[in-house]
Amino acid sequence: MKKFRLMSTILGGALLSVLMACSDSGVTPAEPAKNSPPTSDKVTFSDEKIQDIVSRSYQYVAMYNVNNKFALKNGWNRCVADTTLSDHTMQDIARPNNDTLYIACLLDLRKDPIIIDFPALDSKYVSLMVTGYDHYVTVPLSVTKGDFSKPEKVLFYSARTENFDGKSVEGVDRSFETTGDFVSAIFRVMPHAADLELFNKIRGQMQQVKATSLSELLGGEAKPIDDVAFPSLGATDLDIYKNNFPEVLQFVVNHSTFDSGDELDSAFLASIKPMGIEPGKTYSADSIQGYEPDKFAAIADTVRTTAFGETQDPAFNAKNSLNLFRTKGNITLELLLIQSVIGPIGLPATEAVYPPIVTESGEPMNALNDYVLSMSKEALPPAKSFWSITLYDSVNGFFIPNDNKKYSVGENGGMQLNAAGGIDIYIAAEKPEGVPKENWLPISRKDEALDIILRLYVPDVEKFKNYQVPKVSQIPAK
Repeated sequence: MKKFRLMSTILGGALLSVLMACSDSGVTPAEPAKNSPPTSDKVTFSDEKIQDIVSRSYQYVAMYNVNNKFALKNGWNRCVADTTLSDHTMQDIARPNNDTLYIACLLDLRKDPIIIDFPALDSKYVSLMVTGYDHYVTVPLSVTKGDFSKPEKVLFYSARTENFDGKSVEGVDRSFETTGDFVSAIFRVMPHAADLELFNKIRGQMQQVKATSLSELLGGEAKPIDDVAFPSLGATDLDIYKNNFPEVLQFVVNHSTFDSGDELDSAFLASIKPMGIEPGKTYSADSIQGYEPDKFAAIADTVRTTAFGETQDPAFNAKNSLNLFRTKGNITLELLLIQSVIGPIGLPATEAVYPPIVTESGEPMNALNDYVLSMSKEALPPAKSFWSITLYDSVNGFFIPNDNKKYSVGENGGMQLNAAGGIDIYIAAEKPEGVPKENWLPISRKDEALDIILRLYVPDVEKFKNYQVPKVSQIPAK
């Protein structure tokens, strides 16, 4: 049995399309917990101190919000296959994609190891991504590594899993130690949407994936896991900063593994210790220091806005596109923050890259205008598997609602190359005459900021280093 150690814990930038839909935004906005801490009059933090806390905690807040929304919808220790491409009702994660299908497995590893059992998958692109509250990303299995050609059973456990020391288990093919008790294991599957027979075959294979506890595998019953009280979620990350940030952080640090030799781990724990939050403590509102909800939320909004702004700089993207969604020890705090703001749960550059597309003028895109994105055959994205271009509103990172349910251009979302092998993609309120409907991304004519993400799956990394990401040009609006 192969053994590996995951440097991350979990969860579709992702991702993803199996989250709950409890309100217009997908989740009922968090109400302050009954024991939500009042503003402390014992300690007052400077704005600089709060900014440091927010910058170091944002990844944990974002991933707590995302992972637990998945679990609220699907339950823990289950694998749910989403065999339909996402549409504009997907509003539980920023910048989801419209080009892969997902199998989401949310795992509670406190009481028992969990085994994920999957069949061979016939797609040309499949990966299993593991990430947790710390938002470090590990891809233990991928077609790029020769995986998914045969059925396997994979066991997951954490350092705190009860009565399990990582020993080999008969019938299990691989074993992975995560750095968190609550994790998501997310399969991305390229659906081959243009080939209906293969598409249906792949969807059938996806539905065979299941999660089983070790106790059940050995002939017993699953251990109860209903003894945990999760802090309230937020419709957005800012809701948590405003409503119950200390409670969420205390929960997160109690269920994560930290490395005393890791600089970012040590700095994070040091930043929140003055608040009265440390691993192993029981949350108490009375013990919280310096938490001013409105100020924390306002500074978190500034941090979020600044991080998003950096992604609109082509020079920044050219420098950093290959350095996102990495394992612990291999990514900077700045990039951890940015990936958590832009869209949690993405893949590392060995699997995918996500460069934003900006305008030729440098001005932000707005739905008051129409645009065209033109690529010659030679300028098509250097993806070994497939690529897509997806349109979002900038404020929330959601798809633009439209009657055609058209949100992306690509092999799965639909596209039509021209006679020369290139493509012209129109972002417009009305389809321009002569433009294939596959190449039209509809917008509503209103004052709404827009942004576009280019996704390359299995990028040719060497070619991508010199690749000029295309830019959109404004055209006369009708």
